[in-house]
Amino acid sequence: MNDILDKAKLWLKPPFDTKTQGEIQNLINDPDELNDRFYKDLEFGTGGMRGVMGAGTNRINKYTLGRNTQGLSNYLHKIFPDKQPKVAIAYDCRHNSKEFAQSVAEVFSANNI
Repeated sequence: MNDILDKAKLWLKPPFDTKTQGEIQNLINDPDELNDRFYKDLEFGTGGMRGVMGAGTNRINKYTLGRNTQGLSNYLHKIFPDKQPKVAIAYDCRHNSKEFAQSVAEVFSANNI
């Protein structure tokens, strides 16, 4: 459990926003919920990233999406070293879809994609 608590404590300071920090702070004394949110990293599968929204590495949030988008950006630059990769980003009517699409676009943009 110490590893999970250590991972969670990283989310209590910048670069994580104050709302996220508060959400995690409220869970510090709830070991079961903290474990569920941090026992693994949410994976990118054949359907993209799917999961419960909230703060933590095992949740959908702008930080987990940003991390995966950065990994995809690194991969695209590696396999297309002499090209400027392009992506299409879409969103739908699901909760936070537009905001998450914006976060993903910002990461791609920062990587010249």
